[in-house]
Amino acid sequence: MYIDKIQQLYRQYAGHLPQTVEELPGAGSNRKYFRIKDSTDCIGVYGTSIEENDAFLYLSTHFRNKRLPVPEVYAISGDRLCYLQEDLGDTQLFQLIQQARQTEYDDNLMHLLEQTIRQLPRFQFEGSEGMDFNKCYPPVPFNRRSVLWDLNYFKYCFLKTTGVEFQENTLENDFERMCDILLAEPSDHTFMYRDFQSRNVMIKEGTPYFIDFQGGRKGPFHYDVASFLWQAKANFPDTVRQHLIDVYLDALQSFKPMDKETFSARLRHFVLFRTLQVLGAYGFRGYFEQKTHFIQSVPFAIENLRRLLENDFKEYPYLCGLLCQMTELPQFIYERNKKRLTVTVMSFSYKKGIPEDESGNGGGYVFDCRAVHNPGRYEQYKSLTGLDGPVIRFLEEDGEITTFLTHVDALADAHVDRYIERGFSHLSIYFGCTGGQHRSVYSAQHVAEHLHRKFNVNVRLIHREQHIEQYFKSK
Repeated sequence: MYIDKIQQLYRQYAGHLPQTVEELPGAGSNRKYFRIKDSTDCIGVYGTSIEENDAFLYLSTHFRNKRLPVPEVYAISGDRLCYLQEDLGDTQLFQLIQQARQTEYDDNLMHLLEQTIRQLPRFQFEGSEGMDFNKCYPPVPFNRRSVLWDLNYFKYCFLKTTGVEFQENTLENDFERMCDILLAEPSDHTFMYRDFQSRNVMIKEGTPYFIDFQGGRKGPFHYDVASFLWQAKANFPDTVRQHLIDVYLDALQSFKPMDKETFSARLRHFVLFRTLQVLGAYGFRGYFEQKTHFIQSVPFAIENLRRLLENDFKEYPYLCGLLCQMTELPQFIYERNKKRLTVTVMSFSYKKGIPEDESGNGGGYVFDCRAVHNPGRYEQYKSLTGLDGPVIRFLEEDGEITTFLTHVDALADAHVDRYIERGFSHLSIYFGCTGGQHRSVYSAQHVAEHLHRKFNVNVRLIHREQHIEQYFKSK
């Protein structure tokens, strides 16, 4: 049904049906996205809420008139349920940040981040000039009612699911105090993007473009900085956060002069509020709607929260006590401990001796692979290793190594699970065979990939005799 409507809208726009229409993966909303390839490449959008669609269409036109980098809208259906917009490609800023977590923040990424954060005051202040805030969706500004909606969203959709007992009336007192602080300064002339995060920044030809602003409304500018720099799964290093705050403040001076100390003193309250708000969303979208990527984001948000609470919020004593208790629950400790544990997996030759445990723990496993049928006996495999296709096929078709590793996996899984629970930092698992070339290499590679995939722990893989080393980093 959706694709038919998109195709018909494109025909009205271009005079013919598109060559190809491909549905794109969804995210957190109920909107459907389609990539159209034809004389005009574009994105078709189908949204079930006319009011939300109208907000996007109005804001897109308004921002483009301000020369802000947002997608152009090409066509709108008569029932306003679907529209065609500019295709900004597939590269999200979020994807580049994730890649950097595996390596480092290079100059190109830092430049993109700086460009992005510099544009934010333009949306907030230039964007608000001449804006009809009644066309936002919802039109409710950031006020006491909306703050309490979000705080209670956290309370009912996340806090209650953890099983932590609390006095609701006492908690509401701290919620009221948070409202007072967040609303202490007027924000009558500022656009709050609300979902200003790296998933909503597309990189096209080295330039950031901004999408998913239809939830924006009148509100405080601190909120968007908190939303961007404390996005749970972006997991920015603190040095990067502080640098980007400086860049933002430099861009802000043209609109609202402010020193860093004053800005940071208020920002921390918005960071706490935003963290609670997204945990509420993760609870609802993840636990209730069973959307996987929201569940995967919970540990990152909990870690953000844990670090925030290291600097006490004296204004909210009861709330902070509950949050400290919540972050130390076993299910959240387990997730945190995954990042602490490193499993060293090594293949070696018994002829050259059993490896020493460099961690100093003196624990772990040494498995002897020599009982398994040896490919090295056969001429065609002698120059190959357990990483090569012909050797892999020989071992797997023979089957002995599969039985062997079934037992190894069971032992290793139980050990890793227990080490995570107890917060240990290192476990070694070594595989030896005659030459450290075939059976031990295959076994070590298998177990390293298995443990990283199943537990998301750090795994250091060493094929000693092959002089090969890999590192699988916890995500």
